[in-house]
Amino acid sequence: MGTDVLDILANKKVLYAEDEKGIRKHISEVLELFFDTVVSVEDGLEATYEMDVNRYDVLMFDICMPHLDGLSAIKKIREKDKKIPIIILSAHAEKEYLWKAVELKISKYLVKPYDTYDLKEALKIVALELVDNHLEIPLKDGYVYNPVKKVVHHEQEEKQLTLKESRLLEYFITRANQSISFDEIGAYLWDSEIPQKEAIKSVIKELRKKIGKACITNIYGIGYLLEL
Repeated sequence: MGTDVLDILANKKVLYAEDEKGIRKHISEVLELFFDTVVSVEDGLEATYEMDVNRYDVLMFDICMPHLDGLSAIKKIREKDKKIPIIILSAHAEKEYLWKAVELKISKYLVKPYDTYDLKEALKIVALELVDNHLEIPLKDGYVYNPVKKVVHHEQEEKQLTLKESRLLEYFITRANQSISFDEIGAYLWDSEIPQKEAIKSVIKELRKKIGKACITNIYGIGYLLEL
């Protein structure tokens, strides 16, 4: 897998849970090289709270943490979110932990000590998982989206998407042919802020200019739907 696959993460948010301050600081700095937003917490309880109030694209958890360990936190999160990619970091390689990780559908299990190369390879796995291993995604009317470069191709033309436009389009793609409410879109793009509908409509308007008007359908009084 080429290193440019990591560019898929450029508009994504990661939640990182690790109780050791020095490790948390170091890994957070590495993650900031690839993700748009990195939020770090020091235990599983904080992590589950964050998942309740904000939206994340990728999770990275240590196992042994106070208050609520990583696997228990992930089990709680999996009750609500079956698909979010998760990387486990652990000093344990025992089969008991590995089997629990398999049951929780962990994307990658890294055993400490690991190096930056191992972490980058794990990030490539979750990056491809986010786009179902598709680096060219066909839209309607001959438009094609590239999630690595964040560009849309149509005939001989190439249009670069902004961070919000690419983030929204990829969110639509993961929920293709499903209606998505204004509230869901607002929460995904702006987190705890509450945007006006006009702000959402503005992003949709600019996105339509780049991917074709036929791709996104208005659902009156509810929100939008991306047809694929």
